[in-house]
Amino acid sequence: MSGPTPPFPAAGHDHRDCVNSALLGAERHCTRFGLRLTPVRRRVLELIWRSHRPSGAYELLEQLAAEGHRPSPPTVYRALEFLLKHKLIHRVSSRNAFVGCSCPGDEHMAQIFLCDRCGIAVEQADPALNRQILNKARDMQFVLHEQTVELTGLCPQCQDTRDGD
Repeated sequence: MSGPTPPFPAAGHDHRDCVNSALLGAERHCTRFGLRLTPVRRRVLELIWRSHRPSGAYELLEQLAAEGHRPSPPTVYRALEFLLKHKLIHRVSSRNAFVGCSCPGDEHMAQIFLCDRCGIAVEQADPALNRQILNKARDMQFVLHEQTVELTGLCPQCQDTRDGD
């Protein structure tokens, strides 16, 4: 990822642009590599992007059931595995959940900033930090397969709320 650091979503943020952009990026990526973005995979990705909060597998299953679908847990897990494998989402291990990837399909190491109060998650991929981690792994003769750094704290909106308490 390059360019300016995207801010945390402002209060009242309309997620439809995020969802539409994510789905368009996923469709382009799948078309480019001959992958099938099935209706279930597409819907799971859409639900993950519905907010900027990490979504768990059973939460996604409940949302699909509330819409009248009857997917089994393995169906949702297979969709999540596909989305992870093709770098359309990231796993947030500390929350046992998933967030949308803002650079679908790109090889990058993500840093996920998680707000402890409202649950918002924002992805970054700092090339300098990534190089430091890769260099450290190389120095330790450690073969790095995957890396996501999770950072917790308070987003700007929650800091403002805290200051007003």
